[in-house]
Amino acid sequence: MSLNHPTVTKVTGVLHAAGANGAPIVLDNAAPTAALAAAQLGCDVGAIANSLVFRADGVPLLVMTSGAHRVDTTKVAALLGGTHIDRADAEFVRLHTGMAIGGVAPVGHPEPIRTLVDTALAQYPVIWAAAGHPHTVFPTTFTELLTITGGAPVEVA
Repeated sequence: MSLNHPTVTKVTGVLHAAGANGAPIVLDNAAPTAALAAAQLGCDVGAIANSLVFRADGVPLLVMTSGAHRVDTTKVAALLGGTHIDRADAEFVRLHTGMAIGGVAPVGHPEPIRTLVDTALAQYPVIWAAAGHPHTVFPTTFTELLTITGGAPVEVA
């Protein structure tokens, strides 16, 4: 795995264009879960920003959540005005993000996706997000993640 993978290259370009400070790095092993990413990075699992794609009334919804907890879909549905929310399957995720589950970056999708960013991430000075492939991540901050995604800060757990 290298940073020349097409999805990683696309994410890197979007991050650069958005003025993001961090650049993608390649992990020794795939990190499809927050626990695996945290172990390789030597950080708290809560500092991993999981990119979770849901179907909200059939439309993609990206929730960037702390790796320390699970998204409360009932709570998120209420925040969105009673929308029906369920976890998207691999085909839906790839169709709307251009990336495979386990490596979905918060940016670089074919079309903009409504994004919510877990306020629990704000407590970490550095958070890590996938960079388009399960072997890649990039460092960012809560404020920068809000900026680059256009996401809304919400409590999702």
